[in-house]
Amino acid sequence: MKMKHERVVFLDWLRVIACFMVMAIHSAEPFYLGGEAPNITHIASRWDMLWITVTECLCRACVPLFVMTSSYLLFPVNRPTGEFFRRRLMRVVVPFAVWAVAYVWAAGGDWGRLFFNFPDEGGHLWFVPMLLGLYLIMPLLSPWAEKVTERELKGWLAVWLLTTTFPFLRRAWGALYGAPSFGAVPYLYGECPWNMFGTFHYVSGFVGYMLLGLWFRKFAAKRNWARTVARALPLWIAGVAIIGIPFFFYTDKFPFSAPYAHAVKMEMSIEYCSLGVALATIAAFMVLRRLDVGGTLHEKVVRPISEASYGMYLLHMFVLAPVSAMLIPRISTPLAILATAVVSFAASAVAALLLRRIPVVGKWIC
Repeated sequence: MKMKHERVVFLDWLRVIACFMVMAIHSAEPFYLGGEAPNITHIASRWDMLWITVTECLCRACVPLFVMTSSYLLFPVNRPTGEFFRRRLMRVVVPFAVWAVAYVWAAGGDWGRLFFNFPDEGGHLWFVPMLLGLYLIMPLLSPWAEKVTERELKGWLAVWLLTTTFPFLRRAWGALYGAPSFGAVPYLYGECPWNMFGTFHYVSGFVGYMLLGLWFRKFAAKRNWARTVARALPLWIAGVAIIGIPFFFYTDKFPFSAPYAHAVKMEMSIEYCSLGVALATIAAFMVLRRLDVGGTLHEKVVRPISEASYGMYLLHMFVLAPVSAMLIPRISTPLAILATAVVSFAASAVAALLLRRIPVVGKWIC
């Protein structure tokens, strides 16, 4: 493992790849959520469904990979809690606030809602409050993380992997018994309308990816390419099958239209904290960890884009939305998804890199 003061090169490659994966997913969403009326889920054909599914299978690990990157670098916290929070405030919260305001202003949205949540106009910004929640518990768990054994950590990861099956268990509850008498959501293990904190609440969700980042940094042996692929490939195949099969075969009637809320049911297998995505993420991290390649390409291209990736994430919907609207009517579905992702990635990279060069205020923007 590299010393803390050294650059962790593979994480630069990982951030760049994960950033492109995010934009690929968002480039597929207009086909998936692109109905003519507001709040409609609409998929025009099985062809569209195929390419949405392929994109999800290949790229859904993107957000978990970002969480694992933060954990790998920051957890356990090795500085005073106050200093840790001040650094995160400047690096994460301030740019988030700037771009949240920008999205509301551009869309003429409701300013008052910013006091309660991320803006609807920038739906992708949901990621930042989630990440801040993990930052809040990192100092709390750091003393444990410093002394945890590999066996103990694997035990907690096993419990977390169990919770990634819960989206499927909720569906099974509904299929076997119908909606519970006290609500439409199938509640599990102590959850109910007056208590959202069930048995596994505190060991579920994105905290598992935080623990995975810790495990890879402290305990995971770095193997050669052949052994890495041999271990990662079965995990990735299993993950892709769990992600793709339920999603692709959700409906056989096209064009498929339903209220937007119906998308929650469709997304069972592609939820970020579901089993298939977890397995695909572990496999992806194993492989990307081998990309410890420095040199000119890394220093001149990969590292600058990696350092600008957070800003790219924040601003990219300003680019992606108009590009997607322009390309979708003109070219085939797979080309439209790929071209939208490529153009959005390149334009967002240029914009973020230029914004970061603005004296004094650049760091507050990207």
